[in-house]
Amino acid sequence: MRELLLCFALVGLACGVVIPAHRIDEESGAESRQDATTYFAGQASSLGVKSLEDYRSKHADQFARDALPCDDERNPAFKMQCASVSRAARTGGRKFKVAGRGSNQLFSEKFRPEESRHFDVSKSSTFTAEAKKTFDLHYADGSHLRGFTGLDQVTMGDYNAHAPFGVITDCNSPDFNGVDGILGFGLPRPGSEMPTPILFAMTDPGNTNSNAQSLKRKFSFFSTDDAAEVQLGGYDPDTTQGTMWYTPALSQNDFIVGVNSLKFGNSHGSSVELLAFKSETQRKFGAPSIMDSGTSCLVIPADHMQGQLSNVPWDDFARNWGKGKSFWLEIGEKTWEIPFSSWYLADTEQTCVQPSPEGMQGLLVGDVFFREYVVEFDMTDSRPIIGIAPLNKQYVPVTRNQLANYELHQAPKAKLSLLKGEEIMYPAEHSETLTAVDRIPIVNQKGTQYFMDVSVGTPAQPFTVIFDTGSTVFGVFSYKDKLPDTIKHELPGYYFSQNLR
Repeated sequence: MRELLLCFALVGLACGVVIPAHRIDEESGAESRQDATTYFAGQASSLGVKSLEDYRSKHADQFARDALPCDDERNPAFKMQCASVSRAARTGGRKFKVAGRGSNQLFSEKFRPEESRHFDVSKSSTFTAEAKKTFDLHYADGSHLRGFTGLDQVTMGDYNAHAPFGVITDCNSPDFNGVDGILGFGLPRPGSEMPTPILFAMTDPGNTNSNAQSLKRKFSFFSTDDAAEVQLGGYDPDTTQGTMWYTPALSQNDFIVGVNSLKFGNSHGSSVELLAFKSETQRKFGAPSIMDSGTSCLVIPADHMQGQLSNVPWDDFARNWGKGKSFWLEIGEKTWEIPFSSWYLADTEQTCVQPSPEGMQGLLVGDVFFREYVVEFDMTDSRPIIGIAPLNKQYVPVTRNQLANYELHQAPKAKLSLLKGEEIMYPAEHSETLTAVDRIPIVNQKGTQYFMDVSVGTPAQPFTVIFDTGSTVFGVFSYKDKLPDTIKHELPGYYFSQNLR
């Protein structure tokens, strides 16, 4: 949704525009080694013990690390790279603007609040204002959201809870024209001025006014050409074609994975390597990359990544551009293809691949990836886990909420919890436990923006909000001049003397 980064005409085609938007449980190397010892000792069969000992020996250097790569003070360069992609995903504009067929112009317009539904606080019997908790969210392109925190009944799919949310009183971004707010599914951020992310608030075991206390704190997301779906609690096995592979995130605060290789060409064997790392150590850590539905395209480095690369990925892509070619991302020793049909928008003849904004040292893996794969975001532990499986192209996304129980394959957490540093992906392990999964339809706007229906208040007031895995923000619009006087008196005076432009 935000900053117009760069337009690049390539072979007469229009290039896209990127819109770039807690817990800290540090584990010492000694604790990690102790966990490993305990885990191995608990194995029943000698064959299993031998297998795990081989695994431990192969990854001994990873057990010795004291912190995750994105949090490791001894590797400040990589920590800074992680911070740069996190900042780009959360505070920069990232949404791709779809131009009319045959047009090289990107639309530019003002925010029109009359096109959005607004929350009427006076009509909800369960609303409570926390007007002293104000926020001003600034984005790299000048976009700005302002408001305060409220508490009320929030319904999302088949679940509802009394939860905090943002009451947005001012906005200057045209990305919100015709929609009613934003729904972020990202991880909580330390020091954030925004309310607790909605999925965390609803699944809080201490929230007695919630029917989602037992819902597993995980969700999955995928998109087709004309529809999309978010699944709360896990994933429906029918949506995948093949095994779900898991890898731990490189940060406790972001959905960051390491991309060890990014190739582009007609076949994997003949493709050009776009991430030419200067050393094998750098390649093993990879380029920090965020899996983000709030980004439309694939955003790749436009520089040497602080000297770690011997090439400039964007320049090499531009030189080798051609119809029919694919990208191959290597994550955790597994290779994932993004075919031409996903990164090139044929209807508008636009390339959905973009150069990184200045200062961003990594990748944003956006909607072009979610059109090929089901991605699961597991936040049940302090360190998030990412799962990837090929999308079943025969699956038809739901058109209404559907709650069901599934006997799911799940992340092999015992192994994944031991890894620090270079990523490895491991296949899911079978579980006979039934897991509740709520399938919720998502409106897909030309594969570049996603919208989800929620409701707030008693009686419920319906809203359609932008769905974004890279943001923690959940908020809906409300007219500030229609707020009760008791709330107005608590808000800063500039809320009413200034209008965002």
